[in-house]
Amino acid sequence: MTMASKEAARRPKFHTVTDPKKSPVLTIVVGMYLFYALVPFVWLVINATKTKADFISTFGLSFGRSFALWNNLVEVFTYNDGIFGRWVLNTVGYTVVGTVVSVLLAAMGGYALSKLEFGGRRAIMLVILGSMAVPGVALVIPQFLMFSAMGITNTPWAVIIPSFLNPFGLYLMWTFFAQSVPDSLLEAARIDGAGEARIFFQIALPLMKPALVTVSLFAFVSIWYNYFLPLIMLKDSRWYPLALGLAQWNAQGNQGGNMPVIQNLVIAASMLVVLPLIALFLCLQRYWQSGLALGATKG
Repeated sequence: MTMASKEAARRPKFHTVTDPKKSPVLTIVVGMYLFYALVPFVWLVINATKTKADFISTFGLSFGRSFALWNNLVEVFTYNDGIFGRWVLNTVGYTVVGTVVSVLLAAMGGYALSKLEFGGRRAIMLVILGSMAVPGVALVIPQFLMFSAMGITNTPWAVIIPSFLNPFGLYLMWTFFAQSVPDSLLEAARIDGAGEARIFFQIALPLMKPALVTVSLFAFVSIWYNYFLPLIMLKDSRWYPLALGLAQWNAQGNQGGNMPVIQNLVIAASMLVVLPLIALFLCLQRYWQSGLALGATKG
């Protein structure tokens, strides 16, 4: 063997790796997923522009003979004495209050579990992890019985209070605090005489903006589309959230009597429900993406 061949044999061998950005298989998979995600939204937007007659008589992905979007939106807010506007206010109230309180409690709990030493800490962690495996719908009936004994069913509190507890959000905040807030920074603040409340609100929490946005978005979407809990807790339609109210509109044509079928209004109202969340995700995209990436790097 010559010296050149020996030198070539000793050189490290590099394997060619296909650039995932140029992978045709990955492109096809992403394209199929994009198609699957966009077609329902496109169908929703197109059918929101149709009259009731066009909705029944025309193909779902083609526009009708009349462009009735504005008329549908006006009728959505005036139908049944304008109860849709009441449902919007209910949903905004449930969502804002539930999101703010649940994220604050999750942040406080995550900070305590990751940065403070106290008895029973490991047991609490195990309980939180175990509670994440219990589906929320399994707890609705026990909550209804408890709230019924307390006399708060058919009130907004029956919907708001359960949204305060977010085990998944608490787990995410615990992970984020452990990863992104240095213990040395907190110790320096304690040496300077800062209390735990001041350390949490003025030092730890400002470092957690991506995590707060990520947990807030998860909580916001969960409460905004909450259906089963209000269905069990509420009887008075004046307290309905949007998800339950639109389900009632969609089903009223099958209930007999003289109730009209209003699919065109249901579709137009559904578009109004979806658009704010799309705008919210787009505006906060850079925060929640960095927050998810931060949580994924925890070892």
